[in-house]
Amino acid sequence: MYFLRMNFSLVTAFFFGFFLLVSCDKDYHAAGSELLSETGLESQLYEAPVFSYQRKVDYFQTDGLPLAQLGRIEIPGLGTTEASITAKLISAINPVFGKFSQQSEIDGDNTNPAVINENETITNVYIEIPFFNNRDDKDADGVIDALDVDPEDRDSDTDGDGVSDYNETIANLNPLNQDSDGDGILDSVDLDNSSYEYENSTYQIDSIYGNRESSFNLKVYELKYFLSKYDPATDFEKESNYFSNTDFYERGFYGDKLHDAPVQLNFEELRFLYQYDDPATEDVDERQKIGARLTPRIRVPLDHAFFQEKILDQEGQTVFSDEESFSSHLRGLIIQTDQLSGDLYMLLDIRNAQIRIEYEYDEVDAKGTETTSDNTISKSTDTFMLPFGLHFNTIRQVQLSPELDQEIMATQANTPSQKMYLAGNGIFSTLRLFEPDLEGRNRLDMIRENDWIINEVNMVLYVDQSVYSGLESTLLPDRLYLYKYKTGAPLTDFNIDNTANNEIRNRDKYIYGGILEKDEAGRPYRYTFKITDHVNRLIRNDSTNVELGLVPSSGINNISSKRAELMDQQFINYPSTGILNPKGVILHGHNSQSNPAGDLKLEIFYTSY
Repeated sequence: MYFLRMNFSLVTAFFFGFFLLVSCDKDYHAAGSELLSETGLESQLYEAPVFSYQRKVDYFQTDGLPLAQLGRIEIPGLGTTEASITAKLISAINPVFGKFSQQSEIDGDNTNPAVINENETITNVYIEIPFFNNRDDKDADGVIDALDVDPEDRDSDTDGDGVSDYNETIANLNPLNQDSDGDGILDSVDLDNSSYEYENSTYQIDSIYGNRESSFNLKVYELKYFLSKYDPATDFEKESNYFSNTDFYERGFYGDKLHDAPVQLNFEELRFLYQYDDPATEDVDERQKIGARLTPRIRVPLDHAFFQEKILDQEGQTVFSDEESFSSHLRGLIIQTDQLSGDLYMLLDIRNAQIRIEYEYDEVDAKGTETTSDNTISKSTDTFMLPFGLHFNTIRQVQLSPELDQEIMATQANTPSQKMYLAGNGIFSTLRLFEPDLEGRNRLDMIRENDWIINEVNMVLYVDQSVYSGLESTLLPDRLYLYKYKTGAPLTDFNIDNTANNEIRNRDKYIYGGILEKDEAGRPYRYTFKITDHVNRLIRNDSTNVELGLVPSSGINNISSKRAELMDQQFINYPSTGILNPKGVILHGHNSQSNPAGDLKLEIFYTSY
């Protein structure tokens, strides 16, 4: 008997109430077995086969997504995926570098000696792409759940120094270190911890797959292709779509190489000291104090000369007059990885990515007097940001497993697949319910004729455990998404489910399900969808028995559709949740030869009189 690691309290409550009312046995019985002979009321199980068909999209839309993918990874049994990023840059309109506009610098001002040629010069340029991070803290004790010895108890003592996490946090101490200020005296007896920087933060980084210690070359190129927001093929009436097979680097639309050097990821908070000491605080050297903090991110330098010419030297020019002019001048970036020491695949917070330009400029130092004779020229510093705008991924399937290819060919011959391959790069399955039996009888008609009361319907999908024996399951999707294939619309069971399980990530629509369950040994076991309303509507002829689609889900609420093209050049609406991470899984399909007990099926629990 498998122990499923899930909270079934809501489901249990339902069945407890039902069985209490009818006073029947607590276990389900096979179809036809009698439960309540004295009343004639029977609760039974009918298992209906589900037929699966292996699909793969040739390419899919990747613009407008809330994240970007970068790197390379092999998904066991499925193949290897590589991803690069293409992104547009956005500038403020008519920015002023330094204190005065370029025109003011040219014209000068006889009444204001501070107006001079400022000679703005770049000192540093960085590309910054943040990681996603998890700061969940259930007990609000100042320690994130991932590091908390007891995430449910704010009085827990994670660092074991005798002071609770909560009390250390409100005292501006470090609940993860027995000696916050590093002076050799434990916090519990230390009377002075004032040197500890209590604003420092610790993060749990999400959505990095493979070997986090892998090194790689990060390449950044100037993009030479104009990324139009609106499609010229539609007279600019519709927005442009950019797809996973669009590779402007391969097509030669790249210019200067802005970065090409080895990188190893740093998952710590980035902290920067003040550059200057404040003379007003003689007892404190601000250059030893943290002046700025950034969340963990990719942060590498870019070519100074390129951005000096493209940005600072263009102050006051028409390239900054509007968004289109700037995009024609600096069209964007292409970001790639190569020479990876091991598999590494990153989901990045592209909406908060930016180019950070640090520069210095000349400024008049009036020495606090109104006379100009003692004026000198000093250097001041400032920062200018170029946020990322329109962006998309180029995603390449380097190789497919031969078994997956065989299942795709079987589907082309209209043969149900024995295994289902699902992955976040457009590999998915379609499912058909209530296909005629071997005698050609309509299974839906049989249910209607029997006048059953349908209590619950579950679709059960079993993981092919032979593939994952001895392998970690971190690359399996935590959840799957079942939807109407032709339209991309969700099932009614999805729409009416407002439940959530706060014990798990991706927790909404808990009753609808599709959540990975593990067996008592901790191995990936199965996924279960509760689709009672969908099947009841089919039985009542309220809905058409349409083909269903099944994809891996990165977030159950990300169900908006993106355009995708199948191998037969047919466009479909593809759920965006199915393309937001690389995870994949192999499931048993219909008539599985390796594990007949794990066949894909519907479990229909019904009552008959």
